[in-house]
Amino acid sequence: MARVKLYFENGTLLEAESFGATGTSVGEVVFNTSMTGYQEIVTDPSYAGQFVTFTMPEIGIVGCNEQDMESLSAHCKGIIVRSYQSRPSNFRSQEPLHELLERYGIMGITAIDTRYLTKMLRDEGAMMMVASTEINDEAKLKQILADSPRIEEINYIEQVSTKKPYTHKEARYNAMSFEYEKPNTNKKIVALDFGIKRNILNELTHAGMEVEVVPNTTDAQDIIDRFNSKEIDGVFLSNGPGDPLILKAEQEKIKKLIDAKIPLFGICLGHQLLSISHGYDTYKLKFGHHGGNHPVKNESNGKVEITAQNHNYNVPDNITEIATVTHTNLFDNTIEGLRYNDSPVMSVQHHPESSPGPHESAYIFSDFAKIL
Repeated sequence: MARVKLYFENGTLLEAESFGATGTSVGEVVFNTSMTGYQEIVTDPSYAGQFVTFTMPEIGIVGCNEQDMESLSAHCKGIIVRSYQSRPSNFRSQEPLHELLERYGIMGITAIDTRYLTKMLRDEGAMMMVASTEINDEAKLKQILADSPRIEEINYIEQVSTKKPYTHKEARYNAMSFEYEKPNTNKKIVALDFGIKRNILNELTHAGMEVEVVPNTTDAQDIIDRFNSKEIDGVFLSNGPGDPLILKAEQEKIKKLIDAKIPLFGICLGHQLLSISHGYDTYKLKFGHHGGNHPVKNESNGKVEITAQNHNYNVPDNITEIATVTHTNLFDNTIEGLRYNDSPVMSVQHHPESSPGPHESAYIFSDFAKIL
């Protein structure tokens, strides 16, 4: 393993070992409290531009396989783990994690105190960092970080969105047959791809919707014309990376879809863009919500659902002027779900599709199908 130096924007300098791609990389550091699903996290486009610190100390045990890819490649800047296991032990494994990281140019960083890092991020907030297997000099690392754009200044949507339309052909994963089921659909929707996850598409088709995924550059009028001609029944606005406030073109597009009274459903970034497009700007959380064990209250029935989360930005409380809160985060009482008043529009901040779980919020996809 090569040695790697980490320099954080608060002036902290650490040394660790590298097990993925080598070189020099700059990104925002966050921590994730999930106990499982590291391959899904690495291949989730929403993590583009970020280093993910895992609080789960042992990473790599079950290896990686094609079925658990959330997209066609890996997108985060790197992962930071306490202890990396290079010899996977799982019958579904096709390769160790470090081979996947090397293939997609993702840094793997280990032999480091992740509890210390997590506490630092908890107390000081998510921050920018440069990691390098090439440069040892602290002054040079500091200068590289100072000269690099911040994550909120980069439009990562342009990098992760599909370049051409395609129709998704799979549904929910069957743990008995170890295969993805075939869709049985009676409605058709368009999914605007801002960095969509494979399992979101699986859950949409499982709920009875044929899904055509289209690039983020798709013209709003084309979608409106297809809706007016009854070719499609609604639009899904996907998850994705980065700061939603800089996505001006996407905001204008969504405003037109709202005005056309098209049924809309957004998850994570899509949820945030719907808020902004209605005139309610998002704000950045101190260290965000990243994990697979966050309690969310369903306001319609009072039940508490354990959810998967991955976001640094949140919608403002005053959006209740135009929408009804459907879900609330019980860690900090932030808004997790909305139904817009007098409008066929709904959205959630958490991830009801989460793979490998939890699955307690999967009914939300059926709720959207009912709106259609």
